[in-house]
Amino acid sequence: MLKAPKMKLIHLTDTHLVRAGELLYGLDPKARLDACIADINRNHGDADLAVITGDLTHFGDREAFQALRQSLDALTVPVQLIVGNHDTNDGFREFFPDVPVDETGAVQSARDTGAGRLIFLDTTKTGTHAGWYDEVRLDWLEARIAESGDAPIFLFMHHPPLLLGVPAMDRIGLMQRDLFNARMTPYLPRIRHVFFGHVHRPVSGSWRGVPFSTLRAMSHQVWLDFSEETEGVPGSHEPPAYAIVLIEPEQVVIHFHDFLDDSRKFNLRDVEYGFWDEQERRLSAAE
Repeated sequence: MLKAPKMKLIHLTDTHLVRAGELLYGLDPKARLDACIADINRNHGDADLAVITGDLTHFGDREAFQALRQSLDALTVPVQLIVGNHDTNDGFREFFPDVPVDETGAVQSARDTGAGRLIFLDTTKTGTHAGWYDEVRLDWLEARIAESGDAPIFLFMHHPPLLLGVPAMDRIGLMQRDLFNARMTPYLPRIRHVFFGHVHRPVSGSWRGVPFSTLRAMSHQVWLDFSEETEGVPGSHEPPAYAIVLIEPEQVVIHFHDFLDDSRKFNLRDVEYGFWDEQERRLSAAE
């Protein structure tokens, strides 16, 4: 029998909601989010938490936040929201007044779980799409880590704390990368994973030995382009995805699910295809 994970999370990002019924880059962000929520409810209603890592809306207007509230009301899994550079605090606070903020009003909080302490960061600053995490916010983060004893730490943020090699997005990444790196150095052995959004790409790897992951957005995507000469941000209509995160003491496993994929599904032992029977025949002949 499969052992139940210590914690099961859903990670999705960059919903970019606009007013209900409006399109963004030729897509309907709310319809995509609603389809995602239906898929989560149907297949992963046992998840402990869903985390959306920012850019909840595209223009930050109250109608978009209202549409987001309506969609999320259908989600049967508890949800934690993080703001991104496209969001506004006023609109967010109107429709999500129960989401915790720190003493400065930044949308930051921590949650203790059986898997460890989850810390949700606010990397936004009014007037820029780049990430911002200054000394004051770093003081807050260090305090949340320090008060957690020796619990494992999982960080959730909108902007990545490292360069990803995609110039269009690196130019609007976290501005205080070096400072963030320096202040987090003492805690690296306790940080088990960093989850972020912003880049609209499926990317994983390690940051100073700490695993990280991000994934495609709910709405439009950023096309994979390593050119320094590319102006603006190259977009695409690649399909959206959400991630299922299975956390155990000895491992973190992340599955990326293209929930709108409509390609044919079949059993690999299906006699219509005959692949399994042919393999068995060849193995028997080889003996």
